[in-house]
Amino acid sequence: MARLDQVTPPSPSLEFLARFEVELGEPLEVGETGGGRRRIIPIVGGRFRGPRLSGRVLPGGADWQLVEARGVARIDTRYALETDDGALVFISTRGVRHGPPEVIAALARGEWVDPGRYYFRVTLRFETGAPAYDWLNRAVAVGAAVRLPAAVVYDAFLVT
Repeated sequence: MARLDQVTPPSPSLEFLARFEVELGEPLEVGETGGGRRRIIPIVGGRFRGPRLSGRVLPGGADWQLVEARGVARIDTRYALETDDGALVFISTRGVRHGPPEVIAALARGEWVDPGRYYFRVTLRFETGAPAYDWLNRAVAVGAAVRLPAAVVYDAFLVT
C-alpha cells in the first residue's frame, strides 16, 4: 500500500470543447434583495461550435445573476442546447465576473471592454439522455468568457 507522501495525483490539462455564442435579451432588474442586486437576463439564442459538440442555443433560459455591492457578478445560467444531430442537452454555468469599477461600469453601459481588463470565468455542467453525448454527463468543464452588449462569448474546455 502506498504511503500518502508517495502519492502524486495526475495534473489536469484542458481540451477545447467548444466556443459558445450566447445571445441575450434585455435584463429584468429585480432590484436589491439583501444579498445584492438581482438581475434576470434572458437567453434568446445562439450557437456553439467545437470538435465533438456543435449546434444551437435554444431560447428560453436565463442568467439569474446576482451583483454584489463590491461589483462582483455571480453568474448562474440554465439553458438548453440542441446539437446539429438533434440531441438536447441541458447546460448550467456558475461563475464570476469582476474588475475595476470603471471597467464594470463600462460593461454595464454596453461598451466594448478588452477582456484582459476584467475576470470572467465559469464552470459548466451538462445533462443529457442522448447516448451519443452521455460523456457530457460525466464531464468537468471550465470556460473563459467575454461580455458583449447583447451576448456572452466563451470558450469551454474539458478538464482531462
